[in-house]
Amino acid sequence: MKIALIIERMDVQLGGAERSISELSQALTQQGLDITLLAAKGQAQDTHSYVLCEDTGKRTDHATFSRALQMHLRSHSYDVVHSVLPFDFADIYQPRGGSYTETIVQNAASYQNPITEKFKRLTAFTNRRRQQWLAAEHSLSSGRKGPVIAALSQYVVRQFKQHYDTPDERIALIANGVNTHRPVDAEAVRQFDQTVREQLQIPREQQPVFFLFGAHNFRLKGLGPLLKAFTQSAQPNKILLIAGQGNAQPYQRLIQKHCLDKQVLFLGATSQIQHALAACHVAVLPTFYDPASRFILEALAAQKPVITTRFNGACDLFTSNRHGLIIDSPLNIDALAQAINALTDSQTRLAMAHAIGQDGLIEKVSIQRVAQELIALYTAIFKKKGPL
Repeated sequence: MKIALIIERMDVQLGGAERSISELSQALTQQGLDITLLAAKGQAQDTHSYVLCEDTGKRTDHATFSRALQMHLRSHSYDVVHSVLPFDFADIYQPRGGSYTETIVQNAASYQNPITEKFKRLTAFTNRRRQQWLAAEHSLSSGRKGPVIAALSQYVVRQFKQHYDTPDERIALIANGVNTHRPVDAEAVRQFDQTVREQLQIPREQQPVFFLFGAHNFRLKGLGPLLKAFTQSAQPNKILLIAGQGNAQPYQRLIQKHCLDKQVLFLGATSQIQHALAACHVAVLPTFYDPASRFILEALAAQKPVITTRFNGACDLFTSNRHGLIIDSPLNIDALAQAINALTDSQTRLAMAHAIGQDGLIEKVSIQRVAQELIALYTAIFKKKGPL
């Protein structure tokens, strides 16, 4: 079966969405499908990838990419067209970032200031480029005809029903997944632990609990509330490690104010998150918005207990109080501090890690499972289309 997979940018270094598509493409290819990537920008990797738009130094708008795609599709034949961007000529629309509307609303909320929140909503909804994508998404999601919307989580399903009144029969829930077979190098894990201990001057005999936060957008993913909760937590024997290329400067004042400089360490960006996860005890992401966090899924794949919020679609794939803890809001600092306290207990962590393995969560969060579910959807769409 020949599949066209439409993405905006062909560069896995850009973020979670691009890495997810790369992993998905590989998993589908391993299952015997013929996958061709169609991108607006980036560098074509091989004969099964095309970059269709001129690089102007700016993000490509909807109309430009749409014209380029339709020109390509007129001269190339595919059994199914799967797009992560809202194009009504695709067979499947899989919004990797959730709906544009919910993204705008929750991004504004993450500023934690009513005036700023209103301003951010207003400017986001009036941004010309974003308005094009939002209008395209609204148009293709409303009504009974159009692409199948492949939602990454129940949270995304609710978004499309709430914002666009999308009928149930047009939505297919295919939960997000990650590569669960990334190799872990024992020496790299040892060096990670040693580096952290040296930088924070942790004695070898001391065994603190390492909490790992992983994200590039520190504000949206709840680093501010996490630092407040870390301060409020009554347990002293804990360390917060922050992985990602976000701007640390706005948070340094809070760290200094509460004398957390020996308990918090910014690691910077890492391409080998599996080594950090292997060295840590708990993954924490008190996010304002995430349709289905890769970081939390990768932590579960590493059998690490997790803490996150109900605004994270990854919550579909684990059970609170068994595999981790889910709090109602990143702004509930008391609940977040209590969750941190709970997971400083070694017996609680051990029980949760055991349950993750016992309940088959590693398979549940795997990209192979995603590939199998997508192939079933591709097959159903292809059969429905009939002979060309």
